[in-house]
Amino acid sequence: MRLEAITWERLTEALAGRIAATTAKDGSPWLRVAVDGAPAASPEVLAGRLAEALRLRGRPVHKAGTHGFLRPASLRLEYGREDPDAYHDEWFDRQALWREVFQPLDPGGTGRVLPDLWDPVADRATRSAYVELPPGGVLLLHGPLLLGHWFPFDLSVHLKLSPAALARRTPEGERWTLPAFARYDAETRPEEAADVVVRADDPLRPAWSGPAG
Repeated sequence: MRLEAITWERLTEALAGRIAATTAKDGSPWLRVAVDGAPAASPEVLAGRLAEALRLRGRPVHKAGTHGFLRPASLRLEYGREDPDAYHDEWFDRQALWREVFQPLDPGGTGRVLPDLWDPVADRATRSAYVELPPGGVLLLHGPLLLGHWFPFDLSVHLKLSPAALARRTPEGERWTLPAFARYDAETRPEEAADVVVRADDPLRPAWSGPAG
């Protein structure tokens, strides 16, 4: 895949323009966009930039992170605190994401989505109130391991880190997750699955796959 250098500012504007020009694949009045990447790639930062750029274009936005949809500790830590396969398969409550985030944005849905479900520090439900995303609004879901689960994304962006950059930028206490991301690359092939790929090895000098994805 050929990638071209770009600034974060130009990338944000290009992606926001593409999102604004996109229509939902299933005819839904809402758009669902993924910003997929390991924590070391900071997908929440790009999602925040996109949210601001879309709001300036007059589009309502709901930004949500998958770390608000972790499973209870008794389930995600069943095989220990540092099991990379459990991190890949069990940590994130994908059924809850389907139920509380995606189904309300189906054609004919209510538009009422849950911003988060589980507080991993307190290990209990957050009890957050539902948020109503009006028709024409955009869901920006950011986090790791988002692709390959049949989530109905209308556009997906993958923040790519080389294995060396991922290892270098992952804190020492989280490096046990590295085999999970190697497995994700091998099994899901996010570079091929995503509509847009952004190489983020150098946090100041990204490169991307271009407007056509």
